Amino acid sequence: MLLSIKTQLKLNSKERVLMSKHAGIARFTYNWGLATWQALYKDGYKPNQRFLRTFFNNHVKINPDLSWLKENGICQKITEFAFENLGDAYKRFFKGLGNYPRFKKRSKSLGSFTVNSGGKPINVGGTRIKLPTIGWVRTYEELPHTSTTKFTISERAGNWYISFTFEQELPKPSIKIPIVGVDLGIKVLATISSGVVFDNPKARDKMKNKLAKQSRQLSKKTRGSKRYLKQKLRVARTHKRTSDIRLDATHKATTTISKNHAKIVVERLNVLGMMSNHKLAGAVGDANFYEFSRQLEYKCKKFGSEVIFADPFYPSSKTCSNCGHIQDMPLSVRIFDCQSCKVSLDRDWNASKNLEKLGL
Repeated sequence: MLLSIKTQLKLNSKERVLMSKHAGIARFTYNWGLATWQALYKDGYKPNQRFLRTFFNNHVKINPDLSWLKENGICQKITEFAFENLGDAYKRFFKGLGNYPRFKKRSKSLGSFTVNSGGKPINVGGTRIKLPTIGWVRTYEELPHTSTTKFTISERAGNWYISFTFEQELPKPSIKIPIVGVDLGIKVLATISSGVVFDNPKARDKMKNKLAKQSRQLSKKTRGSKRYLKQKLRVARTHKRTSDIRLDATHKATTTISKNHAKIVVERLNVLGMMSNHKLAGAVGDANFYEFSRQLEYKCKKFGSEVIFADPFYPSSKTCSNCGHIQDMPLSVRIFDCQSCKVSLDRDWNASKNLEKLGL
């Protein structure tokens, strides 16, 4: 199975400058390609990424002002992947899967870049990685001993991360609970039919006051000044901290569920429709519904389990798990009191039991 890993790099000041240079060249190449693509299209041509890459390489050779692109210690593969990313962006746009490609701004982020060794496998393992042209870099955590063909290095909130894909053999099937239903919620992250509840850390609520204070302080700084950039980094780190808390809870829950159950039934929620409700939008975004389902899907393949997605309109919350009676259940009502068989149980637990029956 093809898996990916992303971990933080342990860089000194010189290495950080070198990474920034690579990200800057990748951003410049992407923007140059996008501007040239638009100009050629207006003149009646139909460019592609391969044509633009050849045009760019010839343009760099004859233009002395672009000699900085060939500086020592710079991996020249990054321009190749920049044009590849541009081509992929246009493909997604033409297929209706994304918006029209936009120019990248340094003010948003230092960016990212991709390097490889011409298709040759690169050995990985331990806490050191040898990048093509760049040389050895260190990581905070130990990496598995494997091989890959390319690395993507990106910056977020002042830290640099490296990510790559590698092949991993699937583990042998272990003894698991036959089936379980999973009900996703806002008050709690997930409730499964066995009665286990995974708490929602509610990272947004925990960090909103700190983030609001930092944002106010940022608005009072002069844009572009050193204090503005420092405060902007503080805001970015708070956003990252919020995201990390949310992702940590999601990873722990999905790993536990997919590793210990043979068949998992979970509802496929209409997240876009739920986000249109301005009263629930913030809480729905904080619950990480889409990411929860995405992680369950690939982790079930990893651990040899099966995941089944129930229809969004399946009335799991309105149906009695004991007798099958259907009744209205407003969101404010947290206990399901069946009007037919008089059974009383938690709303989310009742929904997860119905999802389990659906899988059977």
